Amino acid sequence: MKNQDNFKKSVKTLKSNESQFESINSNTSEDIPELDNIKKILKNEKLPPLKEISDIIMEIAKKATNSKHCYVAYVDPKNGDSVGVSFSHMTQECDSYAELGEARFPIREDGTYGGLLGYSLDTGKSFYVRNPASHPAAHGMPPGHEQVNQFLSVPVIYEEDILGQIVLGNPEEDYNNHHLEIADKVANVYSVALKKLLY
Repeated sequence: MKNQDNFKKSVKTLKSNESQFESINSNTSEDIPELDNIKKILKNEKLPPLKEISDIIMEIAKKATNSKHCYVAYVDPKNGDSVGVSFSHMTQECDSYAELGEARFPIREDGTYGGLLGYSLDTGKSFYVRNPASHPAAHGMPPGHEQVNQFLSVPVIYEEDILGQIVLGNPEEDYNNHHLEIADKVANVYSVALKKLLY
C-alpha cells in the first residue's frame, strides 16, 4: 500500500510483530484487559478468520470507550477499497451488508475516501468530534441512517501503512483524549491481525 507522507513523522517505525506489540503502552492490560487475549491469539501460526477477530475487536472497542456503535474495516490490498467487516446496524442497508459479509466503500480516483468516515484513512490521523455535522469533512447522513451525536475514528497502522480503521459513535459520555488513546491501542493490536491475515 502507498505510504502517507503527511503523517510519517507521527508514526513509529515498527519492524516486527513483537515490536508492534511493544508499541502498545505497558498499561494496556489496566485499560483494556481483553486485548491480552487477542495478543496471545495473534502469536499463533494459525489464526481465526478475519471476521471472528474483527467482531472481537469491535466488542472490545465499544466496551472500552462506552460507545453504542462501532465500525471495523480493512483496506483491501488488491484495490484499496475500505471494507467494513464488523459493524453496528445503523441503516437498513446494514442488513444487506451483513448478508454480503462486508460493507465496501471504493477508493476514489484521486486516492481518497472522502467524508467523515474516510477522514482518518485519508489523513492517517486519529480524531474525535462531538458535533459530527460541524466537521469540515462531513457531508451529511444518508437517508434513514441512525443519528450520530459524537464520532471517533482511528486509522489502523502497521509500520507506515494504513491497513484499516476503527470508527466509534454515540458514547455514554463525551469523547476525550483518553478514549482516543484507548481506540489507538485497540487499532495497534488489530493491525497485527490484518498484517498476518491479508498482507
